[in-house]
Amino acid sequence: MSVDTSGELTAGTTFQGRPYEFSQDFDFGSKETVPRIEGQFHFGERHRLLFNYFGYDKSKTATLSEDISFDDTTIPAGSFARAKAKFELASVMYDYAVVETDTVSWGLQIGVEYAKIEGKLRAQAGTLNYSDKQSEDGFAPVVGTRLQFSPGEKWRFIVQGQYLDADWGDFGDYEGDISRANALVEYRFTPAVGAFVGYDWFKIDAKRNGGDASVGLDQRFKGPMAGVTFSF
Repeated sequence: MSVDTSGELTAGTTFQGRPYEFSQDFDFGSKETVPRIEGQFHFGERHRLLFNYFGYDKSKTATLSEDISFDDTTIPAGSFARAKAKFELASVMYDYAVVETDTVSWGLQIGVEYAKIEGKLRAQAGTLNYSDKQSEDGFAPVVGTRLQFSPGEKWRFIVQGQYLDADWGDFGDYEGDISRANALVEYRFTPAVGAFVGYDWFKIDAKRNGGDASVGLDQRFKGPMAGVTFSF
């Protein structure tokens, strides 16, 4: 999958009885090609077990091209800050086909999804260095739906959508949700080997509250995908 990202970081607090809010758009620059794996175990006419994994790992560096001075403090040219973000999503879902014919299959899904967000920051200014790392993960139930159209033996068109609420799982102090939708078209060269192209989109909307302050992340991933299918 060729991933393009966009996001918004928000924060809010109350100081001396007055509310303060902050928001900033950000991204990680160029697109990134990342792995995307799906599996399906069809164990009955209407029963399927679906597996899915998505991983994203990207870093961005900002470097000063010239000195910057504030009063008696100078940050020398060459000082830099490097941020790295890692996102992982994995799910296992049971899919029951409410409609199952030779050409159309419509299923409802329920399962569990694992999500992990990891951030690293390293900064250097002259002889001063700073580094920090934070990671959060958890499990939660996920619900979804699938629509498949097969006009012939060699072609399949599939559309899927899933939704997860952080309050359903063990994400600690985090609130928010994860939404996902994708579509693909597949061509089978043989009953066992095929190729597909499609598009995937999902959104992580997370907020963490602590005391009088809160920090939020609205991160979106989208992009085209291409791959191969093996069936046995």
